[in-house]
Amino acid sequence: MPNQPNQPSRLTKFARTELCRHAQFGLGICASALLFFVVGCESTPTATSTVNPQALLAREKAETLTLREGDVIRISIPGAPNLDTVQAIRRDGRIALALIGEVQAAGLKPTELQDQLLKLYAPQLVSKEIMVSVVSSSFPAFVTGAVLRPGKIMADHPITALEAIMEAGGPDYTKANLKAVVVIRQEADGKTQNHILNLKLVIEGKQNEPFFLKPSDIVYVPEGFTLF
Repeated sequence: MPNQPNQPSRLTKFARTELCRHAQFGLGICASALLFFVVGCESTPTATSTVNPQALLAREKAETLTLREGDVIRISIPGAPNLDTVQAIRRDGRIALALIGEVQAAGLKPTELQDQLLKLYAPQLVSKEIMVSVVSSSFPAFVTGAVLRPGKIMADHPITALEAIMEAGGPDYTKANLKAVVVIRQEADGKTQNHILNLKLVIEGKQNEPFFLKPSDIVYVPEGFTLF
């Protein structure tokens, strides 16, 4: 049987081929698994990258909020807790603090007021740390005259004269004269100033510049006959 000596050689070559094929397949699976593991590790966020949404919101608010008259703020001084205080910003935009006296607060951001207080309190403080936070940011305004619900309104955001009228139920269109709405404002020097507004133009879209109210403004809607 002349072919018998060659049979083991053919079987051995076949076995080697199959072994190599399976080995290559196995290496391919291992490489894919390793690549998936590496990519997965890279895309998985670590604990240090976690951001507290509430802390981020508070930081953004502190950076964008501008203090105004009527805001109630808390001033905390860890190195001198006896100087801690909660105050409402007066109509003149100022607050009165121990040791340093009158300080302008309206028009500043809380972080800007913090920096200003650090400079003013620097000689008295060992620990250079002051925190300013807003307790409440609402202020009163009054709407009277030809509106459906005259009286006091509380605003917790910048509000225009027209928005204040809508908060009071809206104008009484049967008798309201929206061409001559009066905003009565007491200025910081104690003098009263009247601002005459033609809100009919605003309603008709012919005037876009809003008139924002200040704390304790009085909005008076006079009576009169207006042709719409």
